[in-house]
Amino acid sequence: MQEYPIKRGLTKDLEPRIVAELKNCFGVEPEKNGKAYRIRFGALKNLEAICGADGKTLRINTESDTTASDEVIIDTNKRFRKFLDAATGFSTKERVKRAKSVAEE
Repeated sequence: MQEYPIKRGLTKDLEPRIVAELKNCFGVEPEKNGKAYRIRFGALKNLEAICGADGKTLRINTESDTTASDEVIIDTNKRFRKFLDAATGFSTKERVKRAKSVAEE
């Protein structure tokens, strides 16, 4: 499970934004299971998005379909990165930079 920080100012409406971005990026309706929102799409057997207890993080758990074609994998990865960008408010470059600084501490 990966945990991603949410950009300051975007934490108030985190849960509705996660649902909207899952619909927008993957084109499927997420199903709610407790506190988690789940979808299946392309090379993802399961993607589970959970708002962190503090409301300032997003936890993502994924399970990949290793039998998917290269085209499907590339499309799924592109959509997943787009989802993370929109849900967290940070670009891929910013998320990597933050992850490195946390790892150094």
